[in-house]
Amino acid sequence: MSEFWLISAPGDKENLQALERMNTVTSKSNLSNNTKFAIPDFKVGTLDSLVGLSDELGKLDTFAESLIKRMAQSVVEVMEDAKGKVQENLLANGGLKEKMKCLKIDLTSFVTHFEWDMAKYPAKQPLVSVVDTLAKQLAQIETDLKSRTAAYNTLKTNLENLEKKSRENLFTRTLSDIVNKDDFVLGSEYLITLLVIVPKPSYVQWQKTYESLSDMVVPRSTKLITEDKEGGLFTVTLFRKVIDDFKTKAKENKFTVREFYYDEKEIKREREEMTRLLSDKKQQYQTSCVALKKGPSTFPDHKVKVTPLGNPDRPAAGHTDRERECEGEGEGPLLRWLKVNFSEAFIAWIHIKALRVFVESVLRYGLPVNFQAVLLQPHKKSSTKRLREVLNSVFRHLDEVAAASLLDASVEIPGLQLNNQDYFPYVYFHIDLSLLD
Repeated sequence: MSEFWLISAPGDKENLQALERMNTVTSKSNLSNNTKFAIPDFKVGTLDSLVGLSDELGKLDTFAESLIKRMAQSVVEVMEDAKGKVQENLLANGGLKEKMKCLKIDLTSFVTHFEWDMAKYPAKQPLVSVVDTLAKQLAQIETDLKSRTAAYNTLKTNLENLEKKSRENLFTRTLSDIVNKDDFVLGSEYLITLLVIVPKPSYVQWQKTYESLSDMVVPRSTKLITEDKEGGLFTVTLFRKVIDDFKTKAKENKFTVREFYYDEKEIKREREEMTRLLSDKKQQYQTSCVALKKGPSTFPDHKVKVTPLGNPDRPAAGHTDRERECEGEGEGPLLRWLKVNFSEAFIAWIHIKALRVFVESVLRYGLPVNFQAVLLQPHKKSSTKRLREVLNSVFRHLDEVAAASLLDASVEIPGLQLNNQDYFPYVYFHIDLSLLD
């Protein structure tokens, strides 16, 4: 599953033992994978400031999740010819150790091996400054996303309009991709070539009558240029002086003269515009020789230590992957920007989750700061109800009223404005990596 539960409990002996009991039960029942979630020691400030930050972080969390989902959807739209490869382009840059910052890591691995980025978000700064840095970063990404996707959508719309014109019926469709210079008599003072739309059932009638529809029609000058399911587009050459008379007689016979005069410069311009738009659109994504050829890395070229809850001395297995090469080659500018900034926004989002756990844990459990955060990954959707029951049983002593309300929706929690189902005896936040659903 791509779902995670980020929880915390007080760090005293009793609650650490409760965490161990939770780990034992969930492990034996195969309910979830549990790992410690490291959060640095931040400057707490005043409790009043924490209350304000709690509200602000809630809004920022929602905004960040919405932003990365929009960016993921933009990758889908840009990679329309390679939608099966989208997930391979939604990665996080590094994390973990400083020497690994340049490496690409799948989102699940980034979350399960999360380490706070001290360089980007110094923990020694006041919390309000850290939150402000995150908010400004995400706001700038959203501004850039809007401008870049607007430009791409304009390009796409212009191309679709041109393509639509090439698929319309013979009365309205563009002819720049159909007609050739050789189909027309050009540069003559007396002669002109017209295009006539003839219904399919009338092909024989056209061949028999077109030369006699008016005086001065050039014999054997008709040729079928193209046709659709309803009719065909024919040429006919005649003297300029009889154009009006020919049009009138053609209309009487249910032949339609298409108002079109061959202009080589205009034809060339239309063709070049179509070619340019096709090229510009394709260049927005092209092909990523990294993500499309090799796929994402779990943990490249390094052994990664994971601290499983309940046995901190036992490292989890590391993973090795091939070296990265030709980074960024073959990628269009929009796809490249989306990949880089999706990663930045995603990393910021997980840092926001860490901040929320810190702030809510201090508000819930008090000072001095002493709590343990744990990341749970439910094994399957059907096990989430049982997992919630285990957590409620283990931690109900933290808040008996909240625990009771989970069993009885009619119980109200004094002073709590949230819906009861959003509040648990322990601090809880949800992380869902199903960004394309």
